[in-house]
Amino acid sequence: RLRVSEMIGQGYQCVGAFEENNLIAICGLWIITKYYIGKHIEPDNMIVLPEHRSKGLGKKIMQWVYEYGASQGCVASELNCYLSNTKGQLFWANEGYEAIAYHYQKPLLL
Repeated sequence: RLRVSEMIGQGYQCVGAFEENNLIAICGLWIITKYYIGKHIEPDNMIVLPEHRSKGLGKKIMQWVYEYGASQGCVASELNCYLSNTKGQLFWANEGYEAIAYHYQKPLLL
């Protein structure tokens, strides 16, 4: 909970899809500015329940994300996808994303 509270304080938002009152898909997002791309929207942690996959729901959520980003002055969308997530990589490629870099992490000892 502490991490999510900190994320919200940094501008993290979520959009969800519901069937009746049940959450069946969710996508977090950030709107940030980076030197090399400018103001952009970054989808984060897109999850669609397995029984609702391959029905176009992810595509609908992403269309909303793109429209929302454009309404906020974003010029692009950028995201991270794990190397092991081959289905996710295919989804993002089908959405028109191009893999242009590696994302590196290094833990910091405090």
